[in-house]
Amino acid sequence: MPALAAEVLVGRGIVSAADLRDYAAADPRSGLHDHRLLPDAGRVVDRLTAARDDREPVLVVGDFDADGLTGLVILVRALRACGLTVGSYVPDRLDEGHGLSIGALDAAGAARASLVITVDTGTSSLAEIAEAGRRGIDVIVTDHHRVGSELPAAVAIVNPHRPDSSYPDRRLAGSGIALKVAQLAVAELLRMDPVLAGARLADLAIIGTVADVAPILGENRAIARLGLDRIRSAPRPGVAAMLSRAGIAPDVVDLETIGFTIAPRLNAAGRVGEARDAADLLLTQDPAEAERLAEVLETANATRRDLLRTALVEARTAAEGDVDRGLVMVVGPWPIGIIGLVAGRLADELRRPAVVGCVVGSTIRASARGDGSVDLAAALDATSDLLVRHGGHRGAAGFEVTVDDWEPLRGRLATIVGSAPPDDDRAVLDVDLALSASAVDHRLLAALRSLEPTGPGNPTPLIAIEGLTVARVRVAAGGHSQLTLKRDPDVLDAIAFGRGDLAGGLAVDDRVDVVASLGSRVFGVAETMQLEIRDIATSGGHAASAALGAAIAGRTIVGVSP
Repeated sequence: MPALAAEVLVGRGIVSAADLRDYAAADPRSGLHDHRLLPDAGRVVDRLTAARDDREPVLVVGDFDADGLTGLVILVRALRACGLTVGSYVPDRLDEGHGLSIGALDAAGAARASLVITVDTGTSSLAEIAEAGRRGIDVIVTDHHRVGSELPAAVAIVNPHRPDSSYPDRRLAGSGIALKVAQLAVAELLRMDPVLAGARLADLAIIGTVADVAPILGENRAIARLGLDRIRSAPRPGVAAMLSRAGIAPDVVDLETIGFTIAPRLNAAGRVGEARDAADLLLTQDPAEAERLAEVLETANATRRDLLRTALVEARTAAEGDVDRGLVMVVGPWPIGIIGLVAGRLADELRRPAVVGCVVGSTIRASARGDGSVDLAAALDATSDLLVRHGGHRGAAGFEVTVDDWEPLRGRLATIVGSAPPDDDRAVLDVDLALSASAVDHRLLAALRSLEPTGPGNPTPLIAIEGLTVARVRVAAGGHSQLTLKRDPDVLDAIAFGRGDLAGGLAVDDRVDVVASLGSRVFGVAETMQLEIRDIATSGGHAASAALGAAIAGRTIVGVSP
């Protein structure tokens, strides 16, 4: 591992030589943990074996978002390969919402399925699983959401967040859990190599993992490496069709492509269309059918963008009354499929937790998104006496509440979050390296590339660079600023996305310090470095000047022993 890359990781808390070697392992398959360590692994194997031997129909119940959909497809494919008779069910966001629904149990009954397997849901579905038992239906829960004080009466509950779980990595998304259960099934029922099975399904798991904003560390990062290899070399028909529709070649796909191109299209089906279409797209082996379904998702995604644009304008106006509070909580006439997106935007823009709801009959369904300051799932647990149902994670959660209890809930949540808005609502940038301008070279670019893939919890490294001179600045199409920055003896190209305002505040020969990520552009056979600027200030004229200079002067490079 290059010393500069090791320095970044050490700064992020990955400090032992063993952890550093694991991060840089040549074969990502070594990062997949033993599937037999999953909680209730033995019970899962026993029940699946019985279902296969007795030829029982099985129904896999997913969720309507990309994580639940990809996990559903993983288990359907793996269990069918194991010889089980498997159907699938995708709930309706409006009529059923998150969690195992009575509609899913009705579908199981209609299919004569005596075993239901949930994906990305079920841990909090106590009443529905009890009802399944009364109907003679066994349930295996596979989930990664917060575990409450009471577990449902399921045959097995595969959730690494269980207090009695000894699974080594709790950061897996719902699709990641599905991947591990698939490995378990293939290994125990088919006696085939589970690592090979994991590699073949990792493309689906990394789509769900990125969509769910799970940290790209540990086993998730191994899944990311395997999944990207699969998408780049042999994309399944549905993924290939989405990429083709977006004009992206498979061999250049990265986690950003997944997060901004693939996942939104899959999610759009459940937000403004039929999530079943997204599941069918990933399940089909027919390229023509994949092309047709990809076009359906493309239309849904365009509709989603239009609805979001309108809802954001209205939600920002509604949130103006909360500007002096520590919590933003608004309700409006917005489609239920986009309230989570609106909440995420408000949380990002206002730097505080945001809750956005819409009225559905006599209740309000709401999505909450955090700013990192509070555990949203814990906050909802603490107010559960006011809620019809709830669930989620630290940074993203959802709930249903009666219209009459909306305002009391607002007061309780405000007390938990804190009544004061943040002292400084500007974004905080975590800088990984402080360097002089002369140290930015292709050796540094290669070192930082060795850290890829990066993503949530392990973002692209940011570099603070001292002592650049503006040679050229202009506003580019799309509201961006393009800069040419001089150093001795050459120049660096730079772009600041969404910061067209910089062009009016900078002049040629200004001396500046920047915080940026380092990338490159390719023209023919030539590759040139490019800075993606996240912040910029006059050299020596900002609060961090002294600290930046001291950091550059006193840098210590951390090496890794062979």
